[in-house]
Amino acid sequence: MLLFIQNIAKKIFSITDFLAGICFFSVMALILVNILMRKIFNLPIMGTYELVGLLTATGLGFALANCEIKNGNVSMSLFTDRMPKKMRGIIAIFINLLSLGFWATVVIRLFIYGNASLKNGWVSSTSSVPIYPFIFILGINVFCLCLVLMLKLAGSVNDLVVSRRESK
Repeated sequence: MLLFIQNIAKKIFSITDFLAGICFFSVMALILVNILMRKIFNLPIMGTYELVGLLTATGLGFALANCEIKNGNVSMSLFTDRMPKKMRGIIAIFINLLSLGFWATVVIRLFIYGNASLKNGWVSSTSSVPIYPFIFILGINVFCLCLVLMLKLAGSVNDLVVSRRESK
């Protein structure tokens, strides 16, 4: 069952990874068009700096879950590979719990901040783009990261239980 859920998650998060690519392509295109408009027509695109920041944050958010599910993150396997399997399982559970707690706190804070942004009508300073949609999108994407961390936690617990059964 866990493998089935992981396969579905991989398919879904490959779509969010594609959306991250669209965000980064948009950043590149925006910068290129801004440079050309500035040099050729002396007419820069107002708010380029803000839009690049918002799109970059959105793209990073979209890429988080897929990166985590593919283990594209930094790990300390140099140290843990030398440990017994049971100890590695315990460390994996601890790290996943710690990560899940941290990112769950980030999700809560992002939604609080997004709600404050919506209520107060906060916009970017130059282009007056509302920032709350970007905050909520980032919050949803970090929540997706939490789902992946829960899957990894369940997998770590399962591996520890299986290894314990095998040792008996």
